[in-house]
Amino acid sequence: MQDELIDHVEYFCYYPGNVSCTKAVRTPSVSLLLYILAGVLVVVTFCGNFVVIISISHFNQLHTPTNLLILSLAVADFFVGVFIMPIIIIQSIETCWYFGKLFCYIYTFFIVLLTTVSMINLAMIAIDRYIAICHPLTYSNKITVQIGATAVAAIWISSATYSGTMMLSGGNTEGVIGVDPCPGDCALVFNSTWATIDLIFSFLLPVFIMVTLYSKIFLIAKRHAKTISTQQRSSLGKNKNISKKSERKAAKTLGIVVTVFILCWLPFYVCSLLNQFMNFAVSSVVAWACLWIGYINSGLNPIIYALFYPWFRKSFKLLITCKICNPGSSLISLMSEH
Repeated sequence: MQDELIDHVEYFCYYPGNVSCTKAVRTPSVSLLLYILAGVLVVVTFCGNFVVIISISHFNQLHTPTNLLILSLAVADFFVGVFIMPIIIIQSIETCWYFGKLFCYIYTFFIVLLTTVSMINLAMIAIDRYIAICHPLTYSNKITVQIGATAVAAIWISSATYSGTMMLSGGNTEGVIGVDPCPGDCALVFNSTWATIDLIFSFLLPVFIMVTLYSKIFLIAKRHAKTISTQQRSSLGKNKNISKKSERKAAKTLGIVVTVFILCWLPFYVCSLLNQFMNFAVSSVVAWACLWIGYINSGLNPIIYALFYPWFRKSFKLLITCKICNPGSSLISLMSEH
């Protein structure tokens, strides 16, 4: 009788209100391996985005409108690593929610907030790069650091308003067609109205903007490259070439960031589409996998910067050698490798 009771406890999660939910059972070795892998991802996400935040905040040379948007994206990814990932690790591995109803609301709010901030940031970066490449005179004359800071503030305020409105209006509602979450669990399940709104405004529209603008950017960049090749003998032309080449390289790197972001979050939105609109219940394992693929993106962005941005590598060296603490270190040039 006691053995049966132990088995019963092992296979169920218990919540207030006499609610019990089936719990997935894993061997200790499997659970340990999952915790280790997830812990490595958290450390990479935390450290990588922390370096980006410190670098752009500290070094004067990096105070540009584009880098302010990158900083905003890194802050969102940093909070994902600090706040969202540790909770979702426990929830996905233990398959039980241990943190109560109030914290579930807070946690869900920040999931929607940080995902929305990331999406809008990337769309704004695409707009920024489009103006810089396609309308360079307008960009140099009108797009200032103050404009960039205003854009970042608008992104966070609008995202917080969107997330708060969703939560207060009951957008995260259980019992949607095709989904049967446990009443005591903390599940991100939109009702049909908010599922449509979120799919359009948090994914389809930003992706459309990004794909459209980057397609135009690369077409115009090719045209510029052909024009520039005829001006290389002129020293003035050479200086312009260096500037335009730097702009194209930045656009290429940020285009990679956008592509990786879309690829990481596409499975999650496909699962959401199947659940919400096609009456097809995606298994919990697949749903968790799709969500984790999305959050892996938060740790990938600093790796992309390390591979393609010399300033990131140099600032990382200055940070780990503590030279960043020296007087006047904020004036160090990070662009000498360009």
